[in-house]
Amino acid sequence: MKFPGRRKLKHYFPVSQEKAVLPSTEVRPDKDTYIVGLDETIVDLVANIDEAFLDKFGIKKGLSNLIDASTAQQIYAELIKNNSISDHFAGGTIANTIHNYSVLADDKSVLLGVMSSNITLGSPEYHYVCTTSSKVNMSHLQGVAGDIGRGVTLVTPDGERTFAISPGDMDELNVDHIPEDIIAGAASLVTCAYPLRHEGKPIKPAMLKALQDAKKHNVPVVLTLGTQHLVEDNRDELLTLIREYVTVLAMNELEAEALTGHKEPLLAAESILDDVNMVLLTNGPEGLYLCGHVENDLKRETNNPIKSGEIVDFNRWEFSRPMKRELCKNSIKVYSHIDPYMGGPEKIKNTNGAGDGALSALLHDISANHYHKQAVPSSSKHAAPFLAYSSFAQICKYSNRVSYEILAQSAPRLSKGLPEREDSLEEAYWER
Repeated sequence: MKFPGRRKLKHYFPVSQEKAVLPSTEVRPDKDTYIVGLDETIVDLVANIDEAFLDKFGIKKGLSNLIDASTAQQIYAELIKNNSISDHFAGGTIANTIHNYSVLADDKSVLLGVMSSNITLGSPEYHYVCTTSSKVNMSHLQGVAGDIGRGVTLVTPDGERTFAISPGDMDELNVDHIPEDIIAGAASLVTCAYPLRHEGKPIKPAMLKALQDAKKHNVPVVLTLGTQHLVEDNRDELLTLIREYVTVLAMNELEAEALTGHKEPLLAAESILDDVNMVLLTNGPEGLYLCGHVENDLKRETNNPIKSGEIVDFNRWEFSRPMKRELCKNSIKVYSHIDPYMGGPEKIKNTNGAGDGALSALLHDISANHYHKQAVPSSSKHAAPFLAYSSFAQICKYSNRVSYEILAQSAPRLSKGLPEREDSLEEAYWER
C-alpha cells in the first residue's frame, strides 16, 4: 500500500515486520488490503469516418445510438478494414475508478463483471485487458461466449461526434460469480447505479447479492449515481437501495439535484447525509465537496478560511475525520469544499473520468485506514472507529489533485501515479 500524501513520523508503520519474499498476484482476503468493484465491462473505441458510413449503418449523426450485436460486429469489421480506429480505451465508470485506485495505491483491486471467454489478438477485449493496471485482479470475471460492451465514438470530418453503443454480454454477470469471501475481506465495495436500468438481466440481482454480502460482513459500500436521467428514472428504487446498503455516495451536481430536488450542492449534500455516512459531490469548475459525519466530541476545527453558503460557516469542522453515523453517540454533519487544483488545466478537451479520479482518491484513503489499522492497531489514529485515514479537508485536496491529473491528460484513466513531490508546492511544505 502506497500511502496517500505526506505522513507524520509517529504514524509510520513498523519496518521490522517480516515480509513475503515474493508478492502474490492472487488476492488473499485474510492478508491483503484491496477494494472490489462491480461494473458493466465496456471498451471505448474512437474512429474517424465519413457521412456515408453513418448512412450505411443507419446511425443518426450527433446522437447516442443503441445497436445490436450483429450491427456492432459489422461496424467493427468495417472500421478495421478501413484502418479507421485511432484509439481503444478500457471503459466503465467503476473499472476506471479501481484502475486509478490501483495506480495510486500501487496495490490490488478486484474487478467483478464479464469478459469474453475467447480473446483474440487486437480485439476490443484484448485492448481492455492491455489498458487496465496489472494490479487489477481479473481472475473473478465471468466468461461469456459473446462480446463485452462496445462504445464506438464516430468522428466525422466536421468534428461532430456520434455514438454507437452495443451492450454485448456486459449485463450477463450472474450471482454465481459474486465471491462472498472476496467481498468479505475487502476494504470497500464500489459499484454504480447503471445495473438498475436492466430489469430482467442477471447483472441486477448480481449487484444486489454483492451489496448484501458487503452489508453482512460490514464492508463499506460506495455507490456512484451514473447520470442525471438514470437518477430521474429510478429515483424511488435508488433511494431504497441507498438507505439499505450505501455508506458513501458519489455524484455530480446534476445527479444530486435529481436525487434530492436541491439545486444548491450544499443543501443536496445535507439532505443525502440523512441516509448515508459520506457524500462526494463534484461540481464541475466550482470544485468538489466532501461531506459526512463525526462524533461531536472528536470534531476538529479548521485553520483554513471559513466559508459560508446556504449553510453558514459550513467548513468549520473540516479537519475532522469521517465516521459512520451509527457509531457516533452524538454525530454532527461536516462539510468541506475545495476549488479546482491550480484553477484547473488551461485547456480541457474532455471531462470524462474526472469524477472517477476523485472517487479513487477517496477509496485510497479509506483503504489506507483499513491497512494501517491492521498493521498498527494500537495507533492513536484508531482511538475511534474512523471511516478514513485523513480529514475531510485533506481528502478533498487529494481527490482534487487526482481529478486535475485526469483532466490534464485528456484521458479517463491515470497512466502513472502522482509525483512524490509537487512542483507547485513550496519547499517548506516538505520540511514540516
